Amino acid sequence: MIAVVDYGVGNLFSLKCSLNAIQEEAIITRKEEEIKAADHVILPGVGAFGDAVRKLRETGMFDVVKETAASGTPILGICVGMQLLFERDLEFGTHEGLGLIPGTVDAIEPRIPDQFDVPHMGWNPLHYTKECALFRGLPEQTCVYFVHSYAAFGCDAYVTAEAEYGIPLTAAVQNGNVYGTQFHPEKSGNAGLAILKNFCEL
Repeated sequence: MIAVVDYGVGNLFSLKCSLNAIQEEAIITRKEEEIKAADHVILPGVGAFGDAVRKLRETGMFDVVKETAASGTPILGICVGMQLLFERDLEFGTHEGLGLIPGTVDAIEPRIPDQFDVPHMGWNPLHYTKECALFRGLPEQTCVYFVHSYAAFGCDAYVTAEAEYGIPLTAAVQNGNVYGTQFHPEKSGNAGLAILKNFCEL
């Protein structure tokens, strides 16, 4: 059973539909016992990091996610959900993340060439930087869908895929049983469904 963490800022309906499409049993929940009993946990997220981490704490999910990760359960963070996995974020101040992956989330605008729009939005091919089970069966340059203005930096040892957007941007990460995608698998067509299926089969 897949537990999708509901803390008030996730793209829950699309994600649930995608999991249904690949015939995976999934629940949307903020119950500690359901999350800890799940075989896999997905942490979605949209919007600003500061708001997301505040709601994660207010719902009690901050510690639950950390404890579930420590237990060895596979966890997948998506978009802002991925950013929450890192140590800190610099969007509108400094915010502490879950600290499950070393690195910092920061604005892409000062780093990318002026001719590139912010947010980075649309389809972009992936370049795999190391082997990762999420991308099993998917060729190099598989296209996925991004919407973001912030990205993870200082995490090279954990990066499994990059997207070229003037500079290489972190597209996916892994630290043991903790996985993250900056892109949205639930909006990435058949490739995204394959990535979700690969995660559910870990």
